[in-house]
Amino acid sequence: MPRALLSVSDKTGLVDFAKGLAAHGFELISTGGTSKALRDAGVACLDISDVTRFPEMLDGRVKTLHPAVHGGLLARRDLPTHMAAIAEHGIALIDLVCVNLYPFRETAAKPGITPDHVIEQIDIGGPSMLRSAAKNFAAVTVVVDPRDYTRVLESLAPGAPGVAELRRELAAKVFAHTAAYDSAIAAWFANQRNDEFPERLTIALERRQALRYGENPEQHAAFYVEGAGAGLGALVQHGGKELSFNNLLDLEGALLAIDAFGDDCACAIIKHTTPCGLAIAATPADAYRKALACDPVSAFGSVIAFSKPVDDATAALVSSLFVECVVAPSFSPGAIDTLAAKKNLRVLSGAPGAFAPMDFKRVRGGLLVQDRPASQLSDAGWKAVTKRQPSGDELTNLLFAWRAVASVKSNAILLAQGGATIGIGAGQMSRVDASFLAVHKAKTAGHDTVGCALASDAFFPFRDGIDHAAAAGVKAIVQPGGSVRDAEVIAAADEHGIAMVFTGRRTFRH
Repeated sequence: MPRALLSVSDKTGLVDFAKGLAAHGFELISTGGTSKALRDAGVACLDISDVTRFPEMLDGRVKTLHPAVHGGLLARRDLPTHMAAIAEHGIALIDLVCVNLYPFRETAAKPGITPDHVIEQIDIGGPSMLRSAAKNFAAVTVVVDPRDYTRVLESLAPGAPGVAELRRELAAKVFAHTAAYDSAIAAWFANQRNDEFPERLTIALERRQALRYGENPEQHAAFYVEGAGAGLGALVQHGGKELSFNNLLDLEGALLAIDAFGDDCACAIIKHTTPCGLAIAATPADAYRKALACDPVSAFGSVIAFSKPVDDATAALVSSLFVECVVAPSFSPGAIDTLAAKKNLRVLSGAPGAFAPMDFKRVRGGLLVQDRPASQLSDAGWKAVTKRQPSGDELTNLLFAWRAVASVKSNAILLAQGGATIGIGAGQMSRVDASFLAVHKAKTAGHDTVGCALASDAFFPFRDGIDHAAAAGVKAIVQPGGSVRDAEVIAAADEHGIAMVFTGRRTFRH
């Protein structure tokens, strides 16, 4: 009679799976809460102590760490010496193991949880059994995911094909699972030590979905998340094609852009991960109109984010433009209907789930790791450095511009007026080129740049950027400062009667 050992924290589907195994002639062995759940459902099973001939002890810390368990899992059926050894010691083979682990990550994430409570959720026996069974996958079936129960039962049918390959696949899944589990534990210990950059960094990710292709059709791609409901994985899609690699990148850029405006009603229109229009207003419809006016040509094929729920009127406006994705906290039923009429438009609702506070950038052979920048920028610590101080209205425009420029790719120059961008120069190799482009884009869209505010994501290395801004009628500038030529830049602003403030920090986005 084959034997199956069942010991699960997540009891989803457990009873049906156990009944299926029993129907295939398996003798069931179980532990603690799992055996109680089975017996309560009328499923017969042996206690683990019946196998080990040793009671569970230390509040359940020691129950499966025993030769009777691991010998039955690890014995190679094709080696006579192994079979003789287990026979000598009266050990019965175990042919299937179904284990899922204590919920360490979920417990550690609970607010107010004590370290002692978290430590008790570090599973020892579970990973040990999983690893033993997975190592001996040639003879033992190992199951760590309830979603695999049906496949496993189907594989037990007489003559079922691909059993050996299924065991190999499930073994690989086990080692990925235990690696992720240990990674979460290591991260928790590092956090307890306030060790922001531990000596070894392991990132455990789960595949959320396969993607049709990457940035280009020749590239294979998939979307991985830090855990169920993390980050973009928490958004709910309403119709439209499945999200693409580039859609996901642009969604991140769009949400990053509106994050800066906190509780304001904001709209960001994104192309190639950087804004081509950003605005705040009293309603989503007005914010969209103002954002679109910045650069309506570039907005074609964009991704649009709203910080407030989208109503019918806003959806009607958006539907007149070809858009790849729209994301907002929620949509009215009428808005969903209107946007659903655009069959290729992806509509996403909700708020991004919690995600790691670190930012990762891939380089050849490694990762660059840094803190995420502050999502909301204030005017705290600003210093007016010119003879003319900015007026109240100018300060309002400068703060908007400073928050908006933080989501623009460097080198970045942004022109703003009345709570909206009117010209954006992004991703240029020189700051004067970014200034030229911002003015050019503004004038091409028909905006009057006289009296507008300008934000620069880093200091001006020369006065040429100031001279170019002055020629366009800019009257107020916000920039980090810190150049060896600050005095020359300040003098240029004074010559043109421009009010300029230094923030003391830059907002590069490479």
